[in-house]
Amino acid sequence: MNLTELLKRPEGKTLEFKRDLSSAAGVLRTVVAFANTAGGIVLIGVEDGTRHVRGIADPLSLEERLASVLTDGIAPRLVPDIEVLPWRSTNVLAVQVYPSPGRPHYLKAAGIEAGVYVRVGSTNRRADDELVAELRRASLGKSFDEQAMPGLDSEALDFRAASECFAPVRKLKKADLETLRLLVPHQGRKVPSVGGVLLFGHETQAHFPDAWIQAGRFAGTDKTRIVDSAALHGPLPKVIQAAIEFVRKHGLHGFDIGAVRRTDTWSLPPVALREAIVNSVVHADYAQRGAPIRVAIFDDRVEIENPGLLPPGLTVEDLRRGVSKLRNRVMGRVFQELGLIEQWGSGIQRMSAACRDAGLPAPALEEIGTRFRVTLHTTRGQAPPPDGINQAILDALSDGGGLSTNEIAERIARTPRAARTRLASLVERGLVREIGSSPQDPKRRYFKATQE
Repeated sequence: MNLTELLKRPEGKTLEFKRDLSSAAGVLRTVVAFANTAGGIVLIGVEDGTRHVRGIADPLSLEERLASVLTDGIAPRLVPDIEVLPWRSTNVLAVQVYPSPGRPHYLKAAGIEAGVYVRVGSTNRRADDELVAELRRASLGKSFDEQAMPGLDSEALDFRAASECFAPVRKLKKADLETLRLLVPHQGRKVPSVGGVLLFGHETQAHFPDAWIQAGRFAGTDKTRIVDSAALHGPLPKVIQAAIEFVRKHGLHGFDIGAVRRTDTWSLPPVALREAIVNSVVHADYAQRGAPIRVAIFDDRVEIENPGLLPPGLTVEDLRRGVSKLRNRVMGRVFQELGLIEQWGSGIQRMSAACRDAGLPAPALEEIGTRFRVTLHTTRGQAPPPDGINQAILDALSDGGGLSTNEIAERIARTPRAARTRLASLVERGLVREIGSSPQDPKRRYFKATQE
């Protein structure tokens, strides 16, 4: 484990800094959240916020104490890797937590009703009943939409609507409802699955009131004034098309920012829009109640937001690398047959490629509360690039070895004081990381920033 590389990264879904172990409860919550979500590392002896390395006294004693705290405080039992990392004349304690197949883990003192935590960004969030149920399903390898709905019979599915959706692909037969797992066996009879009702139920909203898309067009760049809105209900494959048409109707036109004037242009790639909306529908957590899938159009962007965090074990960086975990298997199978999904895990990469080819920023991917949001930008105007001196500093730091203030001053032919001013600005902008034990640390070094 490379401490310097870890210190270059900001706190996030898989990394947290703790100054000391004075509050064992905070460490316990983080370890539980990491185990229930995508794993992660806790560094004890590093200030959160500043990332100044304070170190720890008597690391072996602290390691033994921490192991006892984790054993006594978490159920089911967790055994993370604990490692002492040397740092100059002191040490840092690193706790490596892996995604656990035994989730949900919880704090013994709070019990499973109030002690389950998940990781959202750089915070630990207490899981509600629906999220605890999803953690259980994930540990068993099951999906919510495969579950039977024993209170209904096969007539609860709208075969005509399903046939219309499949008509461009092939003729749908009654037997296909079982092959596609829209109907599943339950106690000797065939009943709809959750996925069947979500996709083609006669009364989908009666069972899943948030299985629809709320679309809105807003004036400007915030939600102060709404221009138009639509509540899109019906079979989800048709709802997807209706959402795409709503966006096309209201604002695929963005603008280029030139030196003299602004030029309107058709800027949002249709491929990126389609992928974002399809992904929001197929990956939504329909066990959640409270808000539907939302498509919000602004002058400079389109936001597509669905209920549900990323499935356990998955991070935003995994998505960008093409790693995918399907939350709703029945819906995924149907969407693949309909040609709405092409290859598992490729949707985010197709979105990114389409935006890049159009000269737009990459889609922003965020977990917000218990929801997931994709933001597609429609403006090509970008922040000005670093000036020549700042770019020279970034180039000097590109090899990853890190440089001191004096070494950077030499590289850019400026005084150490001028170099410090430049470095402070680059640190504030998030382009450079400062690693040391304090702002006055004469041995502190600077590194080009990396993202988690």
